[in-house]
Formats: sequence, C-alpha cells, structure tokens
Amino acid sequence: MKKLLLNIALVAFVFSCSATEKGLQNDKKVDVKPNGYWQQHVDYSMEIDMDVNSYQYNGVQKLVYTNNSPDVLNRVYYHLYFNAFQPGSEMDVRSRTIQDPDPRVGDRISKLAPNEIGYIKVNSLKQNGTTISYETVGTVLEVKLAQPIQPGEKVTFDMVFNAQVPKQIRRSGRDNKEGVALSMTQWYPKMAEYDFEGWHADPYIGREFHSVWGDFDIKLTIDKDYVVGGTGYLQSEEKAKKGKKTLHYKAPKVHDFTWAADPDFIHDTFQVPNGPLLNFYYKKDLEQKYLNSWKKLQPDTAKLMEFFSENVGKYPYDQYSVIQGGDGGMEYAMSTLITGQRSYGSLLGVTAHELAHTWFQFLLATNEAKHEWMDEGFTSYISTLAMNALREEKRENPLTGSYRGYIALATSGVEQPLTTHADRYTYNQAYGAAAYSKGAVFIAQLGYIIGEDNLNKTIKKYFEDFAFKHPKPLDIVRTAERITDFELDWYLIDFAQTTNTIDYAVKSVEQNTITLERIGLMPIPIDLLVTYTDGTTEDFYIPLQMMRGEKPTLATVIADWAWAMPTYSFETTKAVKSVEIDASQMMADVKRDNNTFTKE
Repeated sequence: MKKLLLNIALVAFVFSCSATEKGLQNDKKVDVKPNGYWQQHVDYSMEIDMDVNSYQYNGVQKLVYTNNSPDVLNRVYYHLYFNAFQPGSEMDVRSRTIQDPDPRVGDRISKLAPNEIGYIKVNSLKQNGTTISYETVGTVLEVKLAQPIQPGEKVTFDMVFNAQVPKQIRRSGRDNKEGVALSMTQWYPKMAEYDFEGWHADPYIGREFHSVWGDFDIKLTIDKDYVVGGTGYLQSEEKAKKGKKTLHYKAPKVHDFTWAADPDFIHDTFQVPNGPLLNFYYKKDLEQKYLNSWKKLQPDTAKLMEFFSENVGKYPYDQYSVIQGGDGGMEYAMSTLITGQRSYGSLLGVTAHELAHTWFQFLLATNEAKHEWMDEGFTSYISTLAMNALREEKRENPLTGSYRGYIALATSGVEQPLTTHADRYTYNQAYGAAAYSKGAVFIAQLGYIIGEDNLNKTIKKYFEDFAFKHPKPLDIVRTAERITDFELDWYLIDFAQTTNTIDYAVKSVEQNTITLERIGLMPIPIDLLVTYTDGTTEDFYIPLQMMRGEKPTLATVIADWAWAMPTYSFETTKAVKSVEIDASQMMADVKRDNNTFTKE
C-alpha cells in the first residue's frame, strides 16, 4: 500500500502547497444576485507591535462585522491558527497518527519547547463596548454575544491579544530552513465565515482556509532594519521609539492579510504592462545561482500574470508580491510565500501555481476545506497551461500528468470522493492526488465534454459572475450549462460526488459494424476515430443522451447513447481496419488498453 501511494505521489506531484490605494476601497456594498446570494463583510483595523528577538507580539484589533445574512446570529467564532503549533494539538496528533504524515511536520510539534510553540491569546473582547465572554477551544475562539446580531446590523468587536510565532513548522513561523525571520500567515484572530450553510469554524488540523471578504487597515511596528512585504498597499512609514518603525498598510476587498519580514531581504520591482507592480523579496545571502534565478523570475512572472488575466479575468489589484519564506509554496492575498533555494524550473513552476491561486481560491474564494479540488485542481489546470505557453512547449495535452495521477488514484483502492472534507482523507497522498490531479482533470475533461471554446467561455464567465464571492461546485457547472444549454449535473454527480469511473471499450468489429461497451459506471459522450481498410479515417461523435446536446465538432454525429444501455452498435459505410475511443486522451478512461481495436 505504501508503495502504491508513493507511486501516486510521484505521478501527481503536489505543490506544497508599496503602492497607493486605488479603486476598490470604496466598494463595500453587498452584491445581491437574482438568486438571493449574500455574503458577510468585515473591516479589520489592527495595531501590531512585534518583538523580533522574542518572536512575540501584542495586538489591538477593531473588527466591524456586517451581518448581510437573513439570519439572527447568536454567536460568533474566531480562528486562532497559531494554537495548532503546540504539543497535543489536533494538528500534532493527526500528524503523528496518519499513515503518511507530511514530512515538514512529522512529530516536530510534539517536541516544541514553550518558547518555540505558537499561540494567540485573547486578553479581552468587547461587543459595541460591552465586555463579552469567550472560550478558547484549540484553534477556535467560541464567543457568547451580549446581544444577538440582527440581519443587516453592523457590530464592532474590540479585542486585545498577544501571540507568539511558532518555530517554522507549516506555512507560518519563524526562522525557516532558509533563514527567513518571519513568515506571518494566519497570524491574527480571524473571524470565521458564516454563509447559507451556517458557520465554518473548522479547527486548523493541516489543510487550508475559508475567510470573510473585507477591508484591512494594519499598522505594524517592527525593528527598523527589517524589510517587510506582503498584502496591501503601504500608506506610510514612520520612525518610532527604541529602534522601531511603524508601517501602515491598507488592503481593500481581500479575505486575508499576510506579511513576511527579514533584515536581509532584497526588494526588487517589475512593472507588468497595463497591469500591477510586481514585488520580489529574497535573501541577499543566497548562492549566486539562486540570486540569478530570482532575477530571471521577474519578467517571467509578468508573463504569467498576463496569461492568467487574459484567460481567466483581469487581476484587480495594484500590486503582487513573490516573497521568499514559508516551507514550500503557498498563496495569500496579493502575494505568495515560496522557498527560494530551488532550481529555476521549480521556482518558476511553483510561482506559476501559487500566482494562479490568486484567481482560483483567492478571487474565486471557494471553501478550501470542503472543495479543495476546485482550489488546487483548477489552479493546477490553468498554471499547467500557462507554463506550456510560457515555455512554448506546444504539447497537445499538457495535462497528461494530471490524468496519470488521477487514474493511479482511481485504480489504487484508496480513492475517496471529492466531497470528502480536506482533513478527512485517510492518506495525505490520496488527498493530494484527488485535490490536484482529479481536480485538474475535472475542468480539463469538461472541455472534452462541452468543447474547448465553450470551456474557455465558461471559465471567463465564471470569473465574471463569482469573483469576490464564494462559489460552490454547482456554480462552475451551472455556468457551463448557461454557456452551452446542455444538462451537466450528471458530470458533477459522478465525477465529484462518487468514485465512479469511466471505462469504455471496443467490444467487437464485424465487417462494417462497430460495437462499443460501457464497463464503468460513469457516463460520458464518446469521440471515436475509425480507420478504414482503404487507409482513410473518419471521426465519429456519440452524444450522451442525458446531456441533451452535442458539443461543436467536425466529426460525424451519430445517435445518442443512453447510459443504461451497456452496449452501443452502429454501421460504417466502409470496411473497418481499426477503432480508437478518445484519441485525444482527454477522457479520463481508467483502462485505456481496451479503447482500441485493430483487425489482424
């Protein structure tokens, strides 16, 4: 089993995974769609005083929470992510009990000393000036309100807290393996999301995040020698007492705020034509080959930014920062943290992936805990296409690696449906293959089903309708249905909500009669290439009856195939030499050796 899972991991490589304020800051109204869509809103103001010697900081937070829901809220929850980095935490225990732990964590949390753990301690909390009670439960703060929050009401929460940055463990932390002092992600008490499904106050066990859209106003006081990069726009930099400076940032319309800092950061900038200013922060003591890579990365990142803006939707902010830090590669608001001691191919590839997350999860802010495949899979899809274009590789199907990864998972015996909560996978490697590979195949195979032009239109319309919102799996499918007028719910059900597989076979060829067979439970329309004995070829398209339509094609369209019928036969006009199902290999058939037939 371990060998099998390792093979899956090898096939489905898992990425570990100052400007003036413009434009967006005044748009705080709720965009209510015709179907009654709503989402909550937060305005954070924080003053943070960081001690770079003790890795501790004090914070004062004012949070204005707008209840745009139709519900009366009797309680609220905050995430306290740093509390995961303590011996005995859920993250610690899960890492020590899962069969294939992430090697970046392993049993390291269990060995942290008191001055190495992470924590966020809330010292006081008020609602509209009234002191309220709360309880810290692991990585979640459970809050009892003084008064329920009514629909449409704004409530102000005032909090005083202090925290300690954990020794570098997972994404967040201090003194990572490359010597970056501070990787400050998920570092503040963050209000949990509430939507039509209710509260999402998930404990932090190892996966990713789901947050409320809002505006941030941050004043960070830190040692004067530290160079800081991250989310938002620098408003001012003021000298303070005792060798410290205060940096004032604003970040409009984001659902997170991240920063990193080090006294030895180089800060370069690169302007994207008709786009944002790119910032690059990396250690000046890197080996020369790595310094060269960080310079080379800058124009290539601009090209990637242009690709994503053209093929998904225009990047809406004025800056983006690529920052050396963290423990691999991880996306955040207007920024990514990435380890810097890599080959250039790795540095560029991971930057492409994390930058693509700006669209698929940041702007199209799916719940990563519930729909991790939309986050990682769609990102893997578009970043693979971007890398193929950037390197001018011109591969006919650049996503073959994702298909191989998914098929390895589907035939492994350990696959779980994509409806599985990200923390509830039996194996980390099965999670990786599902989220990254199967998620990428979902969107690529959708192009096979509805046609590539329709898929391109679907992606752009999806961005247009759901940027700055929290889309669900049905939203991408319904967008495709509106573009095509097809019925596609069967695709979401079978591929994302079950572990049903696609397996079609050429059963027999007799003279001019071809008989195909459906072996797997999952239906799909069929592209068929027929070679005749005279050397000519003909493409056939067999529509899926339940799809109620046919994709645009130059192939010969023949009768629909109803799913319940296990076989399908039709006659050609000439004698047949060979038959191949899905010559493009864009259909995720789990057993391709029965897809072809050649007469001896």
